[in-house]
Amino acid sequence: MENANEPGAYRIGVDIGGTFTDIVALGADGSVLTRKVSSTPEDYGQGILDGLDAVLREAGIAPSDVGDVVHATTVATNAVLEGKGAKTGLVTTAGFRDVLEMRRIRVPDMYNLDYRKPAPLVPRRLRREVVERMGPRGEVRTALDEPSVRAAARRLRDEGVEAVAVALLHAYANPAHELRVAEILREEMPAETFVSCSHDVLPEIREYERTSTTIVNALLGPIVSQYLATLAARLQALGVAKPLQIMQSNGGLMSARRAADTPARILESGPAAGVIVAARVGRLAGSENLITLDMGGTTAKTAIIENGEPAKTTEYEVGAGINLSSRLLRGAGYAIKLPFIDVSEIGAGGGSKVWFDRGGLMQVGPQSAGAVPGPICYGTGGEAVTLTDALVALGYLNPDHLLGGDLALDAQRAARAIDEQVCARLGRSRIEAAHGIYTVAASNMMRAVKAVSTFRGRDPRDFTLFAFGGNGPVVAMEIARELEMPRLLVPPSPGVFSALGLLVSEPEHESLQTLFGRLDETAPEAISQAFERLQADMQQRLVDDGHDPGAMLVQRFADLRYARQAFELTVPVTGDARDPTVLSRMEAAFHEEHQRTYGHKSEGSPVEMVNIRIRMTAPSNAADTIELARLLAPHADNDAAGPRSRMAWFGPEVGSVETPVVGRRDLIDTPRAGPLIVEEYDATCIVLPGYSARVDSNANIDIRVDA
Repeated sequence: MENANEPGAYRIGVDIGGTFTDIVALGADGSVLTRKVSSTPEDYGQGILDGLDAVLREAGIAPSDVGDVVHATTVATNAVLEGKGAKTGLVTTAGFRDVLEMRRIRVPDMYNLDYRKPAPLVPRRLRREVVERMGPRGEVRTALDEPSVRAAARRLRDEGVEAVAVALLHAYANPAHELRVAEILREEMPAETFVSCSHDVLPEIREYERTSTTIVNALLGPIVSQYLATLAARLQALGVAKPLQIMQSNGGLMSARRAADTPARILESGPAAGVIVAARVGRLAGSENLITLDMGGTTAKTAIIENGEPAKTTEYEVGAGINLSSRLLRGAGYAIKLPFIDVSEIGAGGGSKVWFDRGGLMQVGPQSAGAVPGPICYGTGGEAVTLTDALVALGYLNPDHLLGGDLALDAQRAARAIDEQVCARLGRSRIEAAHGIYTVAASNMMRAVKAVSTFRGRDPRDFTLFAFGGNGPVVAMEIARELEMPRLLVPPSPGVFSALGLLVSEPEHESLQTLFGRLDETAPEAISQAFERLQADMQQRLVDDGHDPGAMLVQRFADLRYARQAFELTVPVTGDARDPTVLSRMEAAFHEEHQRTYGHKSEGSPVEMVNIRIRMTAPSNAADTIELARLLAPHADNDAAGPRSRMAWFGPEVGSVETPVVGRRDLIDTPRAGPLIVEEYDATCIVLPGYSARVDSNANIDIRVDA
């Protein structure tokens, strides 16, 4: 084990949220240093530098002692949501210019007769057709007409386009025409133009999804490239010379260079990190079936972990507002058909604003006060009552300060605002109004929990709720109580847990190839050869990023469906693909997954293969469970200082009671019955009456229903 004071001995995780930026420094000796600073939306890089500089100075760490810097960012997501992506054009096959307009016949708001689909990311005048045609098996049906490509390139150049997406028909089967189109675009357009080809981004059937994914990748290219280059330069100026690693949406790490080439893969990088480390912590705690709840200042995110593995999906939309991770609610955003940790997300966080709809019903979120101006109690200009203001009024949060005293609160100002904005509308007392805000917010978050469990045939009572984020532990108990979930885990350093997750994630790449046909008519040799080609490509990418080819782990999967179905399910492929019994095992696994997902199966029906997938990982020492256990050891200075009890309201059945305020260390020896408030530097955990809490051997707060 290298000494923590040797060069490169500290690994840094940086996670940007809508309200706070979290910094975690992990020493080679197992020491953990954390810092939360306000996010700087006008320049996210500045918040990173401020937080990192504070951690280094406080701990006396020289910048040369910093090894890896692993980053999760919302820059890509914000660029799409705020319409600030690069000016993008599309080059496509003649006749397919309006794929973006037709989309899929999906209406997320079923009974809204005035529903309007979101405007395409590329306006029609910037969508140019070229003469060419590939067949679905890669055969050339119409040769590429290069003059039509040059005409399209010149038109886009004259329009001032900064990025171009190339999505030709059936390019997944034969990319030759796309490769040539890209060459011509680079000849005709300025050198800095970002060119993204669909066979590179998503070599898969379905024209709309492939085109949409490629456009999002192109639109983000210049923005993400500039952001990562600027951040790397700033880190070097600070004295941190190691190259950046970026968290992908699938939970694996990639180099900043690859992230700049395929920025669509980092859209949900922050939420993925927390889910990855939650799975590892759950295994250590003896609970491999978890539902995670990650709640910060702006959003609440949930995911499901079964048998120690996070659920993944390729059905994702960006720009849809609330993402409830359900195929029934698709169509409100822009399709991204890439591997994602399957996260359900709603606009419910500590900064969620309280408002009243036309019917006079109180709502909480999805609008958020964010970092600026923030909740009223922060005293930074916020004027709308938020969930955080209600939590202070209930006595759940320290009425004087948060973050160990770094953030002073004005509880009286928040109380007056609740009286004026909420009590007057509801005709209720201040404490009743605040509790109403709390329960409405918890109800919103229950939708996200159900989206990853009940809506997929899983009973949440069979899972442990795993809560983290700055506000997750405050509301998690109410959610667990309503859903009758018997156990709740809160890990150490919950407020910066996702940043911690960055440091136990591993370099990973995923890729796929369409291989269409009935399973009983597909030659095992063809499947084996296709897997070998994919594996060689994935291995080369990891080698190019500096990883040892001899230590890589490979997982293989297949996307299967019943004949004439529209959606596939992904199942693992184990053993030698040339073995005929592999096909029968794949089919059996598909039947069982169909039964679990949809509640029925049809074993006599023919099964089709659509795609094969490869996931290749370069294991690192950071993921070792022994090191993880050391990382999770209790820290004596993590408990917040302050009064050891205060009045808190627990609903009309219990009312307002003097509630003990304890630290995590106080729960080590024996379980303590609720109500309790567990107060720490970066989060507060509420233990309701009827539950008991203790700290387990890995420093998690383990909360269970009283016998």
